Amino acid sequence: MENARTVAFSDGGGGDDEEALQPLLSTKPRDGPATEESLVQRAIGQTFKSTAHLANLLPTGTVLAFQLLSPILTDQGRCGPAGRAMTSCLVALCGLSCLVLSFTDSFRDGAGAVRYGLATSRGLWVIDGSPAPPPDVAREYRIRFIDFVHAFMSVLVFAAIALFDQDVVSCFYPVPSEDAKQVLASLPVAIGVVCSMLFVTFPTTRHGIGFPLSPR
Repeated sequence: MENARTVAFSDGGGGDDEEALQPLLSTKPRDGPATEESLVQRAIGQTFKSTAHLANLLPTGTVLAFQLLSPILTDQGRCGPAGRAMTSCLVALCGLSCLVLSFTDSFRDGAGAVRYGLATSRGLWVIDGSPAPPPDVAREYRIRFIDFVHAFMSVLVFAAIALFDQDVVSCFYPVPSEDAKQVLASLPVAIGVVCSMLFVTFPTTRHGIGFPLSPR
């Protein structure tokens, strides 16, 4: 199917050599507010896409639970006081989950099965009660300062994802002011940019619950 129709016209001479094809719909970009708005929307959309990729740095189960429950609890943005309270609990619990699961890690036992544990100052506390790894191996899983940085950034990334959810925003701010709109539009983007740089600069080596399995 052709993308644009064309029509032939003559300058009055009736000669076929002087016929030209003129497109009915011009694809030349127009200057003005419409073009500027389109550029802004495209830039914002690209930023949202880049920030959404940060969800891969969060526990999969936590993000999935939030995405499934938020439309239900918020009634698609038309929530009342009860729905607002339940949504607050959902956001708080998911944020707490991102915080705690940032300190988890995994290892493979002698049979090759994956075991999960919580990083401590002495090593790795195995959650399911199975034997802990040898002391020299467990020492590698000790909690470090960078784990607190990753945990804090995980909470910030989840907050950005929650602010991108229109149902959650409409639940707490049904009719936001102009200042609130500006904050709600710029704050998640700023969080995404800062956290993405920090995650790239200080990558995590842990493979905790909800994260890719440990190769070790």
